[in-house]
Amino acid sequence: MCKLFDALTLPCGTTLKNRIVKSAMSDSLGDGTGHPTEAQFRLYQRWAEGGVAASIIGEVQTTPDFAEKPGNLVLNRDSEMARFRTLARRGSENGALLWLQLGHAGALAHAPTSEPKGPSALDLPGLRCAAMTLREIRKLPATFARTARLAQMAGFGGVQVHAAHGFLLSQFLSPLFNKRSDGYGGVIANRMRLLLEVVAAIRAAVGPEFPITVKLNSSDQLEGGLGTDDALAVVAALDSTSVDLIDISGGTYFPGAKSASDSTGSGPYFLDFASRARALTKIPLMLTGGFKTRAQAEAALASGAVDVIGLARALALEPALVNLWQLDREPEPAFPQFSEVPEGGITAWYTMRLTEIGNDAETPEIGDLLQAVRTYQDRDEERTRIWLRHFAQDAG
Repeated sequence: MCKLFDALTLPCGTTLKNRIVKSAMSDSLGDGTGHPTEAQFRLYQRWAEGGVAASIIGEVQTTPDFAEKPGNLVLNRDSEMARFRTLARRGSENGALLWLQLGHAGALAHAPTSEPKGPSALDLPGLRCAAMTLREIRKLPATFARTARLAQMAGFGGVQVHAAHGFLLSQFLSPLFNKRSDGYGGVIANRMRLLLEVVAAIRAAVGPEFPITVKLNSSDQLEGGLGTDDALAVVAALDSTSVDLIDISGGTYFPGAKSASDSTGSGPYFLDFASRARALTKIPLMLTGGFKTRAQAEAALASGAVDVIGLARALALEPALVNLWQLDREPEPAFPQFSEVPEGGITAWYTMRLTEIGNDAETPEIGDLLQAVRTYQDRDEERTRIWLRHFAQDAG
């Protein structure tokens, strides 16, 4: 029996109307001051109209200091809450939930707007950062918790703690980034300490009935990075927390590393890990990465390894895909094929595709990849200028 359209009640009591969630993507649609735009309102409204159980907004920052991109949102006490309430309302239509992914890029923070800092100082080709002090680390759980509470007050349906893809909490988990010798480094029990502290602080701030999810790498897919055994140890530790959903992914944005989402192979990519994780936790599991057809999604659910399917690029190609699947139409979207792709080119193309959807202007044509990259870069440069002006004024 197909489980795709069965409801699922999370441990906190919130019910997903089906098993398909729009996974977090960095849509880069913030206005450069950390606030959402009309195109962003419409983008998440379209996914809600298209039938998803929930959407996750990628990389929402708790402060402007360590953003991944200048198109990220920033939600803190200085934010204009009315604009976030509008985003929450528009993205929660049609019975959908809208969750904020709480991010901190750490060592991978956008250098033009940040002074990158990670668990340890690094000086590598394409990656330089300072080490966070113990005082800075100890302040992070409360910072995450304040933003989670603001998200709850604004009407969002939940939050996701981003501990994957090489961003800060993922960096703490990874021995490649984390060379600390104090209580936050060394063995995996120490390297996961900050993540567990963040989860506990958020739960204390939002109460027992607000969904908290965690995005976790199955591995960093990098020599010397987080490996499968340590990732499974994190899953086992999360089982003792109040987390409502663990979103399994993999890979990292470490300079030069290949993104799992850029693979041309058939997905899904991390189902074997999910099968092993299933034995370690009663928490519902979501799998993100490489789902290209309805049959793949149905098979993953039927295996019992996972409870929720995370779709990202498939929903960028067809925002109404869930409704189409439920009507037994369009079993798979047509994924574009590119040749001679520059580094970051595919990410740029999909990001610009999200802009088209938010403007109700998407077409079936693939378009010029290099032009998409140029437009993406030009927009980042313009928003970097806005970001620096705006947050310099705020600091003043």
